Amino acid sequence: MIEAQSSGKRLVIAQLGQSLDGRIATPTGSSRGINGPAAMTHLLRLRALVDAVVVGAGTARADNPRLTVRHCQGESPARVVIDPRGSVCPSSEVWCPKDGTRRLVFGGNSQLDAGVERLETPGGMLDPAWILDELKARGMKRILIEGGGSTVSHFLASGALDFLHVLVAPVVLGSGLTGLAIPGVNAVDEATRPPTEVHVFDGEYVLFACDLR
Repeated sequence: MIEAQSSGKRLVIAQLGQSLDGRIATPTGSSRGINGPAAMTHLLRLRALVDAVVVGAGTARADNPRLTVRHCQGESPARVVIDPRGSVCPSSEVWCPKDGTRRLVFGGNSQLDAGVERLETPGGMLDPAWILDELKARGMKRILIEGGGSTVSHFLASGALDFLHVLVAPVVLGSGLTGLAIPGVNAVDEATRPPTEVHVFDGEYVLFACDLR
């Protein structure tokens, strides 16, 4: 899929891991353990195939992710945070310089390490097309939108995604943060029905790989 794309063409893929009832975290924000080892391996392989991995400020604050490639071959992609209000702590793992990976932020805290590339933003909710153009201008054409739900939903609703991967775990949370939240339709026959491949991983985790092109 990603490997088959022309090197000169932009490609954007988003992924979410969620419960059977469409939750990506509990009401307290706890998400660790929803998806198992096989699902995490899939995510790490996606990271190894892209130029940059993008998360919103909420995910950077709640999960404190490293966004690196582990347990599979490939280099870690550039780490990109959408943080127009500068709310992500300068000591967060996403800014760690130890691996030498490129780090960028749309907005960002003024106290960030000098090695973090800060891109000025107009404030508020940023246009996904503008974000992708800015990344492409810096040599990043294959992009993974890793979360959270609001960021993925924003890119999906704007038509900026080529692929969407949804990993569903055999667990019911009952309440919590919703994975996808986009403008609805009035009738079922108006719904988007993208071509989709379904894969079952060890542990009964199911991947829905949707082609939105």
